Amino acid sequence: MAVKIRLARAGAKKKPFYQIVVADERCKRDGRFIENIGTYDPNQDPVAVKLEENKTLEWLGRGAQPTDTVKQILKKNGVWAKFVTKAV
Repeated sequence: MAVKIRLARAGAKKKPFYQIVVADERCKRDGRFIENIGTYDPNQDPVAVKLEENKTLEWLGRGAQPTDTVKQILKKNGVWAKFVTKAV
């Protein structure tokens, strides 16, 4: 089972809101997920991101692969740098 950290869309039409979730890659985008680790709201200025850093680092340590978009969000929040330095 491959585990991904990805975005699950919520919100109204033309007003997206995303949950950052850990899910099996075979599940649908907005379908079943293992754990919710944060939120991403692109409608606010500046963009609002809330992450549970310890859960995110735990899942990355277990081998969960972030999607490209989530990886960029993690880099902007400094979580990716903590994971890379912790792994080395």
